[in-house]
Amino acid sequence: MTAAAATANRSSPPHPFSSNPLLTRSDVVAAVTSLLDPLASGSSPLHALTKVGTSGTRFDETAAQIEGYARPLWGLAPLLAGGSQYAGTDRYVQGLIAGTDPESDEFWGYMEDQDQRMVEACPIGYTLAIAHKEFWDPLSERQRGSVERWLGSMNDKDMPNTNWLWFRVFANLGLARNGARWSKERLEADIHQLNTFYRGDGWSNDGPEGYRQMDYYSGSFAIQYLQLLYAKLAADTDPEQAEEYKERARKYAQDFVHYFDPQGRAITFGRSLTYRWAMVAFWGSLAFADVELPAPLTWGAVRGIWLRNLRWWTTQRDIFQPNGMLSIGYSYPNYYLAENYNSPGSPYWCMLAFAPLAVPETHPFWSAPEEPHPYAGQRIIKPLPHPRHIMIQSGGHTFLLSSGQSCHYPLKATQAKYGKFAYSSAFAYSVSTGSYTLEQFVPESALALSDDAGETWKMRRALDGDSEIECRDGGVPVLVSRMKPWPDVDVLTYLIPPAEDTPNWHLRIHRVRTGRDLQTAEGAFAVYGCKEADGRNLEALDEAISEGGMADRDSAFVASRSGAVGIAELNLNLGKREGSVLAADANSNLVEARSVVPTVHKEIRAGETKWFATAVYALPASVEGWKERWRAGWEKRPVLPQWVQDKISGRWD
Repeated sequence: MTAAAATANRSSPPHPFSSNPLLTRSDVVAAVTSLLDPLASGSSPLHALTKVGTSGTRFDETAAQIEGYARPLWGLAPLLAGGSQYAGTDRYVQGLIAGTDPESDEFWGYMEDQDQRMVEACPIGYTLAIAHKEFWDPLSERQRGSVERWLGSMNDKDMPNTNWLWFRVFANLGLARNGARWSKERLEADIHQLNTFYRGDGWSNDGPEGYRQMDYYSGSFAIQYLQLLYAKLAADTDPEQAEEYKERARKYAQDFVHYFDPQGRAITFGRSLTYRWAMVAFWGSLAFADVELPAPLTWGAVRGIWLRNLRWWTTQRDIFQPNGMLSIGYSYPNYYLAENYNSPGSPYWCMLAFAPLAVPETHPFWSAPEEPHPYAGQRIIKPLPHPRHIMIQSGGHTFLLSSGQSCHYPLKATQAKYGKFAYSSAFAYSVSTGSYTLEQFVPESALALSDDAGETWKMRRALDGDSEIECRDGGVPVLVSRMKPWPDVDVLTYLIPPAEDTPNWHLRIHRVRTGRDLQTAEGAFAVYGCKEADGRNLEALDEAISEGGMADRDSAFVASRSGAVGIAELNLNLGKREGSVLAADANSNLVEARSVVPTVHKEIRAGETKWFATAVYALPASVEGWKERWRAGWEKRPVLPQWVQDKISGRWD
C-alpha cells in the first residue's frame, strides 16, 4: 500500500475549515461559523456549559465546560460587532443568562481565589463590550444584575500576578461600557501592576521580576493582544494609556514579525501551543485598535502574515475530533504537549485571532491587497535582548536561538518548551513522552546528559545565572549561557547564528566540566521519520530520491518530506562524537507523529573537561529545489570562528 493510499481514508468527514480558501472577510466569517457549529452538540440544556471532550484538568469540570462555552466568544463577538450574523447566537446569550443566575441549575458558581472562572470572565467582558446589542441590551434588569454580580465577584479575590490580571480588567471594562456596577479602583490597580511587567522596546514579561518568560503570552495570547483591545475600548476614558499601548505594539511588531516565516508558519516556542492560530492574534488586534503601522509593515503585509498562518492551519487536517470540535494538541491530538490547565475546551483560545472581524470591510486590513512577508528572501540575524532570542532567516529557514527563558512554576516538558537551543517554524519542537531512555526524552535541539548509563537524562531547563548576548567578530551576536544539571557538572554554551557562506548551519559550542561519569547526546531538529512511497520507517539514505538517514563517526543526517537536517562535530582534534539517527518516541513532535532526530553521542569521564563544537544543518522542504541543493550545503561544513578556536585551545578563557 502506498503512503498516499494509507492516508486517503479518514476516521471522520473532512472539516469545512480545512477546505476554506481564507482569502476574504466572508471566508473568515465562514471559518468562524464552521468552528462554532459543532459545539452545539456539546451544549447543555440551558446552554451555559459546553462539553468538548472527556479528559481532565487541574480545575473542576464545571470550569472546564465554562471554557467550552466562553472561549468561542472570542470569535463570535467580533463577528457580530462587525455586522455579520450567526444563527446560533441565542444559544450563547441564553448560556450567559443561565450561567450567571444563582437560581439556575447551570449556575457557574461565584469566583473564588485563583479560580479558572476568572480566565473565562475575560471573553465574556469583551463580548459585553463589543457585542452588547446581542448580549446585554435584550437582558432584563434581573438578568443584568446577575451578570454584574458574577463578573464582579472576582474583584475582591486573589489572582496570579501574571497576564491573568488582564482578565479582571476586561470583566470590569465590559460592565463599565454597559453602565453596570464595576470597580474603577480595581481596574486601575490592575493596569498599574500589569505595567510593571513592561521591560522596554515593546516587550512585557509574563509576570514580575525574578524570571524571564516572554513567549506568545507576551504577544498574541494575552498581554500585547489585550493591551490593544483595551486601547480601542478605553480610548475615550484612558487616552494616555491607550496611546502608550499602541506605541508598545508598534515597537513589538518590528520584532514579532520575525517569529513567522514567508510560508505562514509560526516558530514553535513556549507553552500553550494547543491554542494554535492564536499565535497570529496580535496581528489582528492591530486592526481592531487601528494602530498606525511602522515601516516596513503595511496593512497588506499584516493581513498576509495573518491569513497565511490561518491557511497553513487548514492543511493540518487532523486537528479536529470526529465530532468536528478541536482537539488538544498541535497538528494532531497530543496530550504529551498539553499543560495541566488544558481542558478539552482550552484550544478555543484560538478564536482570539478573529478580532479583525469587528472592523468593517472598508478597513485597510480587509481592503488592502495581501502582500508577502516583508522580509521574504532576506538574510536576517537580529538579536532580541529582552526575550534572549536571536532571530534568524537564512538559507530559506526561519528559526531562533534561545537561552535564558523558563517558566516560574513546574510546567510539564518545560525543558522542551523553553530550554532548547533552537526553535524553528519549519521543524517543530518535540516534547518528552516518558522518563526512560533517550527515545522518550528526545534530545531534539538539546544537549542531554545521563549519569546512570542512559536510563534517565537531563536537558537544559533553567540556567545557572543569567544569559547574555555578546557581539563577536564583525558584530555577530552570540548567546552565552551556563547550566548546572548537577552540583558537580557545569556546562557553558555559546550559540552562534549561520555565517553568510554556510547559510544553513548554526553552531553550538559547549564546554562540559564534570565530576561524574556522563553520557552525552545532542540532537538536531526532528523530521518526519517515514518514507513517502509506502509510509514505512526511513532506511539508509537514498540520494536518488533524497530520502533516508546516514550516520558515521562524527555526524548524522536525515532527509525526508520535512527537508534535510543534520548534525556534525567540528572539534575532531579533541575526540569524535558518534553519530546516529534516533527513532524518537511516537507523538513526541508537535507536527510529525512519527519523527527521527539526527544525534551525536560521547561519553565523558569524571574529572574531565570537554569542548564540543556542534554544527547543525537545516534545509526545509519549503525551499524550492531542496532535493538538488542539500548535498552541497551538507558537505560544506562551517569553519569555527577564531575566537572559538582560541577558547578551546585555552589561549582565551
